[in-house]
Amino acid sequence: MTSPLEIRFQSVELDDIALLEGRVTILATPEGSLDTLARRVNRLTKGAVKRLVESDAWEGMKDGSGHVLSMPVGMAADALQVIRLPKRADIKLARKAGAAIAKFKGHDALTLLAAGHGRAAEISYGLALRAYSFSVHKTDEDSQKVMKPAVIAVNDPEAIAAQAAPLAAITEGVFFTRDLTNEPANVLTTEDFAARLAAMQDLGLDVTILDEPELEKLGMRTLLGVGQGSRSPTKVVVMKWNGGGKEAPFALVGKGVVFDTGGISLKPAGGMEDMTMDMGGAGVVSGVMRALALRKAKANVVGLVGLVENMPDGNAQRPGDVVVSMKGDTVEVINTDAEGRLVLADVMWYAQEEFKPTGMINLATLTGAIIIGLGHHNAGVFSNNDDLCDAFLKAADAEDEGAWRMPMGPKYDKQLESRVADMANVGGRAAGSITAAQFLQRFVKEETPWIHLDIAGVASVKSETDFAPKGATGWGVRALDRLIRDKYEG
Repeated sequence: MTSPLEIRFQSVELDDIALLEGRVTILATPEGSLDTLARRVNRLTKGAVKRLVESDAWEGMKDGSGHVLSMPVGMAADALQVIRLPKRADIKLARKAGAAIAKFKGHDALTLLAAGHGRAAEISYGLALRAYSFSVHKTDEDSQKVMKPAVIAVNDPEAIAAQAAPLAAITEGVFFTRDLTNEPANVLTTEDFAARLAAMQDLGLDVTILDEPELEKLGMRTLLGVGQGSRSPTKVVVMKWNGGGKEAPFALVGKGVVFDTGGISLKPAGGMEDMTMDMGGAGVVSGVMRALALRKAKANVVGLVGLVENMPDGNAQRPGDVVVSMKGDTVEVINTDAEGRLVLADVMWYAQEEFKPTGMINLATLTGAIIIGLGHHNAGVFSNNDDLCDAFLKAADAEDEGAWRMPMGPKYDKQLESRVADMANVGGRAAGSITAAQFLQRFVKEETPWIHLDIAGVASVKSETDFAPKGATGWGVRALDRLIRDKYEG
């Protein structure tokens, strides 16, 4: 996988600042105050920093942003960045400052002179999250450059390193999700995906892979029906992290359609190449489980992903077919391109039957309708439980990952009526994301607190975000890790 940026925390002598090579970043308050290290840089540059922070340009800058001075006089550095950041910056702002530093850094060596800033660990988190590039399939020289490490000079390196350690674990989880979501489908087959997850046993996860004969025995027919036209075998991977006591686990369930042609209900050719990201829900679950294992979370969590490929073939599922779910309900398949809910239905039911979870969240790049409603800034949140939903929304806000609660209700169920089966797998164009959630709710036991996250608009985007270049974002790993930390760890 893509390795996160190496970040070292250490002290620095004032006399050594002039000799720092590569790129150097200092911090200044909106009022223009400089710490000890920044004052030394100002002296070395013959007052250039002070001139900047007293200028109209500085006055017009946003907090968390930076100004670059190229080839600073009196220093060996190639460029000097001055970041506008209050001494008591909040966590979100500190992380955005870190992201701005990452864009300034590029592949070059960088030293951030943070002195005693109280948010140094959070600045390093934003720096690490934004310093991501998926270039494994590129062969040009620039893409193959090794990213040089960053050094953060602070007054108490050991204390800041300790604060940053769990954040580094989450960063690795985010990168794992991004890599999975960015991979092309000829590389990330269902078998390759399962193998990558099995390798996480080395981190302490208990990983079990259920193959097609076991899935057939369990009665997972809605899941198997999606993949019956593909040469890639359908699989369910179960990842268990037992870091808590004897309590039942919290369950995360992800849709892992490694490529979605739409099946017999074939998608238009334009944009179909983006359907390599239709396993984004499974990618997030995998990244969260990796982060929990790396930071040794004190909670019991089980992550389940249904891995399948939706292809047209002589053996493919047809519109009009009726399949029986593991629960026992029958489903008329009106549209084979509404396959994600068929994957989730069986895996969610299995999760509840097998693990009796304290709560369950499923994630899926499920509907285009959610993009029409919320764009690329928010995931759609559907829930049967206010307490769990409020806790998730609070966690998502704390991690600056956009999420918006959507309505549900029995009035939408009429759209899912079928003439020949218990339900249809689609409910028409109107309220498409809501009827998809209503479909999934039929596979949630009454006693199970549940959230459905429709991440179609946020899993992969066409333009860069605050913390990621264009492409896979890793949305949800940070919010779900925060939810587990806040609600389920003792």
